[in-house]
Amino acid sequence: MLTLTLPPKVTDRAFARLAEIAELTGDARPLRVAVEGGGCSGFQYDIKLDDPTSDDLVIEKDGVKVLVDSVSLPFLENAVIDFTEELIGARFVVQNPNATSSCGCGTSFSM
Repeated sequence: MLTLTLPPKVTDRAFARLAEIAELTGDARPLRVAVEGGGCSGFQYDIKLDDPTSDDLVIEKDGVKVLVDSVSLPFLENAVIDFTEELIGARFVVQNPNATSSCGCGTSFSM
């Protein structure tokens, strides 16, 4: 049986914010979204500007790139990477259908 892993999706709002960051700061490096062990729920997201490596999945729109490494990819299957602005601040967020629970901070989850 063939099993396909669907890559995460990146919203137009997230791509637009990345383009703004590059324009404002001059740092046009891609956004890396990774999953690491730790956090209060078992796994946590590591979201930062970073240089690409040879095993990265590259999601690109209008020259703006988001990277996901091959180890993190199964944890982010069908996830949505977005940018949100709320009273508590603005940040990139991951809406992950694979997470069975998450903590209040939104950066830690369990599967």
